[in-house]
Amino acid sequence: MFKPHDLRRHDLLWLTPAGWQATLDGHPEHQPVFDYWRREEWPVVVRRHEAGADTTREVCIGLSLPPDANGRKQRIGWRVAHAHVERGSAPLSLKAARPGLPAPWRPGYSTLQELGVGLDLRVYGSLAWQALTSLPSVTPGSDIDILFRPVSRNQLQAGLALLSGLDHGLPLDGEIMFPNGDAVSWKEWLGAGASQARVLVKTIAEVRLADPADLLAMLKP
Repeated sequence: MFKPHDLRRHDLLWLTPAGWQATLDGHPEHQPVFDYWRREEWPVVVRRHEAGADTTREVCIGLSLPPDANGRKQRIGWRVAHAHVERGSAPLSLKAARPGLPAPWRPGYSTLQELGVGLDLRVYGSLAWQALTSLPSVTPGSDIDILFRPVSRNQLQAGLALLSGLDHGLPLDGEIMFPNGDAVSWKEWLGAGASQARVLVKTIAEVRLADPADLLAMLKP
């Protein structure tokens, strides 16, 4: 069941037929893309609220197309009413994203899955789009964007060691998402550790600087 108050960045949403019709009516310039997405029944992704959005009744969403001949990716963003969302889900699990893997990444990805048992590791970005749509979204220069959602400090330490380690040999990037939806680049978090510097936090509502200690306080000891 769709619960708009539970939305987080990177969540996946499926629109109702009325939602797709409203999308097409409001954005005729993207009709070929939206028609295709609707026919295939593919999801869209939750993005940060944009200025002017009425967040009590609508959500900001988007989709990403495969790179063009020049390597540029087109991202399309728009808004839909909560009533036009059929259902939602968290970003893809490691297992669910596996069908989108290029062959060279598969051995390391298996290692990541094995070592990541017990950790909530999700996939977003180009690999997620390729797994969801089978469109060629991953390029030789792509990273695997991992959304790591720890619930305790022990999990945070274990997950950071895994993501930053060399056992998997994968080009990983991504974010730590804390229980309230605050998200920080895990590479920035590691870099800020020794200096206790503030880190850039992204939420569905804003971007701000925060003290790492305030974020750690949300995790179980």
